[in-house]
Amino acid sequence: MSPADHPGTDAPAARTSPFAPSAQTSLLTDRYELTMLQAALADGTADRHCLFEVFTRRLPAGRRYGVLAGTGRVLESLATFRFTDLELAWLQEARVVDDRTLDYLAGYRFTGSITGYAEGDVFFPQSPVMVVEGTFAEAVLLETLVLSILNYDSAVASAASRMTSAAVDRPCLEMGSRRASELAAVAAARAAAVAGFAGTSNLEAGRRYGIETIGTAAHAFTLLHDDERSAFAAQVASLGVGTTLLVDTYDVRQGVKNAIAAAGTGLGAVRLDSGDLGIQAVEVRKQLDGLGATGTRITVTSDLDEYAIAALAAAPVDAYGVGTSLVTGSGAPTCGMVYKLVARSDADGVLQPVAKASTLKTSTGGRKAAARQYGEDGRAVAEVLVTGPDDVVAAWEPGDDENLRPLHVPLVGDGAVDSRWIGAYGVHNAARRHAEARAELPRGARRLSAGDPALPSVTRRLG
Repeated sequence: MSPADHPGTDAPAARTSPFAPSAQTSLLTDRYELTMLQAALADGTADRHCLFEVFTRRLPAGRRYGVLAGTGRVLESLATFRFTDLELAWLQEARVVDDRTLDYLAGYRFTGSITGYAEGDVFFPQSPVMVVEGTFAEAVLLETLVLSILNYDSAVASAASRMTSAAVDRPCLEMGSRRASELAAVAAARAAAVAGFAGTSNLEAGRRYGIETIGTAAHAFTLLHDDERSAFAAQVASLGVGTTLLVDTYDVRQGVKNAIAAAGTGLGAVRLDSGDLGIQAVEVRKQLDGLGATGTRITVTSDLDEYAIAALAAAPVDAYGVGTSLVTGSGAPTCGMVYKLVARSDADGVLQPVAKASTLKTSTGGRKAAARQYGEDGRAVAEVLVTGPDDVVAAWEPGDDENLRPLHVPLVGDGAVDSRWIGAYGVHNAARRHAEARAELPRGARRLSAGDPALPSVTRRLG
């Protein structure tokens, strides 16, 4: 027997390097997804038809609504959720699952269906924002991937929505890459764009999702030169007078003088990154106007969040650059979404509702339809969850006089992804859906003060 047969001993050199990068998303999961699959394959339940729902039991404390983001990334990830020789060899060497399970994984493809809220829509407690339907074997493997994407992206988008709401018509710019992991930075930039951010500093997000990229120079560029004026002159010579000059490396007032001397009164913008931004913005605006640079804009950065943006509402600020607070969800780094089995077929192939009995982690069994109800003024008044016999709920449509908008849209059918929700086009659609959904919320829903969810969730039982 070789050392490899004893987990506690030194094994021979692995056939695949543990550090070899994978182009697949299949191992971005928890071990128990695969061990559940192994047991289900062994006892014959792996092929049972199942329905999983993604929802959150509550919003983060004080939040009035959540914003769904990451749907497009989930769909994009399905294409690379494969177990190639690289992944299979490691699973075998690490003894994660048995040979029968490895054989199943080698041919894994998701062939089921996914429906859910359109990306960018708002959501509330118990909202079934995504429904994954297929065999247990196919659907259970997606749990961790789906949750890791939706929880993070929705947390960022929810924070971003509060920021763009506080900014009103002034653009918000995402610049938080250095405050997140390299992959999370791309996801955060995408989620911010869904919630209305106008640009990102992250080049990969710009390339992948068609988001406008922004950025000119940091303090290091100024410090590189013998003096501020020569630094500004070099930047203008390279990037043109429409550039943004960072004027607070030394003295702000002198920095503004040097900026206009270098670029003239046609300078695109100046950036303030420290100090009392409100007071400085007023002083810089007065100084710029006095120098004849009435069209030069003022961008502010420096640890902004939605509250700081709201506090600057009366200041002569033209744009906000947001980093750390945005990519960390501004105090709510996850949405607490869960992925729960709510129905599975019985021995006769009939779909039966199932639910966890825990008092603190409740869920409602069975298929659900979701709709938003509107008042006479066109604003939303409730989130409606429709329950009942599976076939009745699956066929449900609102009556013409009910003033309800169904919320679930098709995302994947028989394993085929609906391309409306992926890539740059998907981000554009999601941003549009968010703007529309947020505008429909009742008055007061966008206040930053703590409060209850903006819409109550009500259940309608059919049959």
